[in-house]
Amino acid sequence: MKKSKEQDKAVALKYLPELDNAPKITAMGTGDVARKIIKTAREHNIHIHNDPDLIEVLSQLDLNEEIPPTLYVIVAELLNFVYSLNADKDR
Repeated sequence: MKKSKEQDKAVALKYLPELDNAPKITAMGTGDVARKIIKTAREHNIHIHNDPDLIEVLSQLDLNEEIPPTLYVIVAELLNFVYSLNADKDR
């Protein structure tokens, strides 16, 4: 989940390695829609990451579209960070 305070945008990603070739855009929006995406993420304890540059790039994609190969490294680093946070919670 990404959020940009400057533009009040949110983009949600989902990645199921056994089903997906790459993370996919599952939700995106601005204004009230962005706030609802963020609220829903918080209610489900989903990590929210603020990176205005990344959200600008991701918001150019379509819903259910896989991220392009040019974003693999940055999104992989983010997912790795989130997985490590989740592993720490489980201990």
